[in-house]
Amino acid sequence: MSKIRILSEQIANRIAAGEVVERPASVIKELIENSLDAGADRIEIDVEGNGSKLMRVIDNGEGMDEDDVLLSLERHGTSKIKSDDDLRAIASLGFRGEALPSIASVSRMSVTSRQAGEDLGFQVIVHFGKLVKAHQAGCSLGTTVEIRNLFGNTPARRKFLRTARTELGHIEEIVKNYCLGAIDTAFILRINNRQVVHMEKGHSLQQRLARILHYYDEMMEIGSETEGKIAKRRVSGFLVPPDKGPAGGRNLRLFVNNRAVKDRLMTHAVADGLRGFLMKGKNPAGYLHLHLPPEEVDVNVHPAKHEVRFHNSRDIHLLISRTVERALHSWQQRIQSQIFGSHDVQDSSPVPVDNERPQERLFSRPAVEQTRFTPSSVSHSVTEDRQVFQTGYTDERTIPLKREFQNKGKSKQGSVISEQSAPYAIDRAAVNSQPSTQEFMRVIGVFKDLYIFCQTGDDLLVIDQHAAHERLLFEQLKKQHLTGKITAQSLLFPVTVELSVKQAQLVEQNLVQIEELGFQLRDFGGNSFIISAVPALVGQCDPSELFFDILWRFGDDSDQKDPKNPLDDLLSSLACKAAVKSGDRLEQTEVETLLTQMAKADLFSHCPHGRPVIKRFSGNDVKKWFYRT
Repeated sequence: MSKIRILSEQIANRIAAGEVVERPASVIKELIENSLDAGADRIEIDVEGNGSKLMRVIDNGEGMDEDDVLLSLERHGTSKIKSDDDLRAIASLGFRGEALPSIASVSRMSVTSRQAGEDLGFQVIVHFGKLVKAHQAGCSLGTTVEIRNLFGNTPARRKFLRTARTELGHIEEIVKNYCLGAIDTAFILRINNRQVVHMEKGHSLQQRLARILHYYDEMMEIGSETEGKIAKRRVSGFLVPPDKGPAGGRNLRLFVNNRAVKDRLMTHAVADGLRGFLMKGKNPAGYLHLHLPPEEVDVNVHPAKHEVRFHNSRDIHLLISRTVERALHSWQQRIQSQIFGSHDVQDSSPVPVDNERPQERLFSRPAVEQTRFTPSSVSHSVTEDRQVFQTGYTDERTIPLKREFQNKGKSKQGSVISEQSAPYAIDRAAVNSQPSTQEFMRVIGVFKDLYIFCQTGDDLLVIDQHAAHERLLFEQLKKQHLTGKITAQSLLFPVTVELSVKQAQLVEQNLVQIEELGFQLRDFGGNSFIISAVPALVGQCDPSELFFDILWRFGDDSDQKDPKNPLDDLLSSLACKAAVKSGDRLEQTEVETLLTQMAKADLFSHCPHGRPVIKRFSGNDVKKWFYRT
């Protein structure tokens, strides 16, 4: 006797329901997608209890006639797929024809629909998969689907539902997603007769985002130029600035061709585009929409259609990450202009950038008007007796370096050949060449030898001198590395270091990369090496300390570094070691120079570890602190 049996249609429907209907929110998702496919521009959702008691979705779409209402309850009854070719380029949100019969098999459901031009609509009532009633009914244009007693015939499934708050939260998330995915559609969500979501057609994407993310400040706009082979691929959206994102990891809304998705590749690409601006543990927040030809994405890889598969995932990742990088750069220019005034980027740069990688050229800055921030606009409230720090710019006009190792208790053995070639000397000629056309920013003080307080217009700026200097150094080190090799600075007194066997092996395995970072080593026998040169931009640091830190990072397998971006990890470590520290007192000229170079830098707002460099407070913010508003 055969052991294999064909399941009855009723049991097969229940199994399908288990794949499609995970919880009440799954029902809402399927019904909203059907409404959008029907061309609805207004969708109302009513929910009672935790969703299992009642869910009602009302739309004003094209509706169905009597035959289509009945056929919609048959498994795989669909108007969206006709042939194999249609499966290769699915443009609709729904396509399998499983949603309604699967939902009907585990609930008491009614479907009421009327097409334009018809006086009456048609209604069917189904109880747990069995047709109870079918008749004509008076109703408005469109379709209304009502679900009651969800999982009433499968108490085990119902038992596994979470608390009402959790289930209703999932429903609200689904509705909010489609508020962003279909901005030309009005959405109203009522839970237990209380209106939770109300988005009218006139609400723009930015307005909807602000209300959903509860973030009302300016966001970074994302928009990619289409070109070449990817002429039909495009990325659009808005991101919350890196240090202002809401807490939690569910605040990045992803869409592919109007479909809300959960995709690790897209999430990683966004984070990669924000690399060096997101603090560890922070997640991107905002809205990102990927538009591409339907044949380039497979949406039929998940029962609930939450996930997609790209035919060329590498290109998609690169497109998204580059687009986010470009948006970040534009955002930097905008806030730079707001803080410092615009500036002329035709000024000579100490580091050539002609040989940058193709993706880096995306961020070349257009020429703009001359800077309005000048040294003459800096207040003389900064004390005159502060030690000098240098900002990494090197050319023939630099002055001697005042800051020496002994200031921090370091040995002289690793000092540079001459002070005239000091890599951190200040380019006073460049600073004083800035035109003093008008006052735009004024330094009003320094707090705890770390925070520089400035006034620009009616706003108060607080600048972290270490984070600001660290970003400037990091960008210069990175540009030098992109040209082939970081500039080295020979030591007047070479330093000998004793290594363990493992450390010596690391040197042998990574010698080329170490030398590309600006170090010069000579084997001194056994496990001893001589450091004869260090990266010029960090030449004032202890050579052995720098070397051991870099060597440790080559051998570190923990999660303390980013394995996908080891170069950035190494360069940020060098920049952090060399940057001016908390407690280092700066002279007025050094503060002026730091601010001037921030005004000229391409990227300046965050240190390489993602910490913000600047915090801006409006005059109204300050008034609120003292209840003066």
